[in-house]
Amino acid sequence: MKRPSLTTWILIGLFAGILFGAFFPAQAKALGLLGTIFLRLIKSIIAPLLFATLVVGVAGTGNVKTMGRIGAKAILYFEVVTTIALFVGLGAVNLVKPGVGVELQKAPAAALPQPNASFSQILEHTFPTSIIDAMARGEVLQIVVFTFLFGMACAVIGAKARPVVEFCESLSEVMFRYTNYVMLFAPIGVFGAMAATVGEKGLKVLLNLGQLVLTLYGALVFFVVVVLGAVSAIARIPLKRFIAHVREPWLIAFSTASSEAALPLALENMERFGAPKHIVAFVLPTGYSFNLDGSTLYLSLAAMFIAQAAGVHLPLGTQLVMMLTLMLTSKGVAGVPRASLVILAGTLATFNLPVEGIAVILGVDTLMDMARTSVNLLGNCLATAVVARWEGVNLNSPEPLPAGSGSVGTRP
Repeated sequence: MKRPSLTTWILIGLFAGILFGAFFPAQAKALGLLGTIFLRLIKSIIAPLLFATLVVGVAGTGNVKTMGRIGAKAILYFEVVTTIALFVGLGAVNLVKPGVGVELQKAPAAALPQPNASFSQILEHTFPTSIIDAMARGEVLQIVVFTFLFGMACAVIGAKARPVVEFCESLSEVMFRYTNYVMLFAPIGVFGAMAATVGEKGLKVLLNLGQLVLTLYGALVFFVVVVLGAVSAIARIPLKRFIAHVREPWLIAFSTASSEAALPLALENMERFGAPKHIVAFVLPTGYSFNLDGSTLYLSLAAMFIAQAAGVHLPLGTQLVMMLTLMLTSKGVAGVPRASLVILAGTLATFNLPVEGIAVILGVDTLMDMARTSVNLLGNCLATAVVARWEGVNLNSPEPLPAGSGSVGTRP
């Protein structure tokens, strides 16, 4: 009899957590510890895995010009797709008008995220003062910047840097095996996280502000099917195999509402999909700061929802300026807790909309965060595949997933 795959176990954990939280809310609140342990284990993987894979990938190209070309293609792709995501959210909220009739509630300012980072501060924050400090705090973009330059130095030095590159090759293999062990805990972590969420907020968290939630989910489905579907068709991505390789990272991102939780498995599976190591290690983590498709779509929808709830009519020109503001301010803040709410608060203040409106959506933000985070992950995996295709990589005959065990298995 075929063993259940990791995907099956994660789904079982997801639904079991919802049921346990609904029927035993008091006990379920304590199970949040399981989800916290899982996320901490995942975060322990990210820094060494990113460092090792990106150094090996960049040094393996031996060509600074190649990496510059890949970076330029990735940034171009990120900007085009995230701009489309903003307009999909804007179109959905103007079509459905979920905020009409909602009464805003006052909330204490301390309960709301405070925007305090200017563009220059965000840009400065991109560059690390210490790689150890960046790794300790989980600053993905800072790790990418340092490691990219480190890998370039290894590529230029050549043979003298070979011991360092070989160490990184061994480290990456060890961290992938470490990831396999941690992923065995994923169904339990997902169970604990979902049980604690439902136990604390109740099943009403799935029902409150239903029109807003349904509008977001509908817009995200439209974006994935139409926009990302068109991108995959244009780039000739083998869709069936792509789905098979991203379904488990997507499930982890959805059930934990954490992009970081899905990153190690996404890195491994995109290599298995056939994208070269240097492209996967550069595009995927960089996209976590510059290609947040789900979050940017959510931002345009949420900002207009609050304007509708406040009874404020925004002409089309103002809406377009707001979209431009969101497009610029949503870059490079992936490491900020509840980054989307921070950006939203700043945008509302800029356009004289009531920041208290955030209090209205906080009750269902967890449910919406699950959706936007999973679409962020999906969009970054597709970006990696598209850039690989632009570089002339054949994605039709790479390594298959291990049979019977999802993505968890022994790397050759």
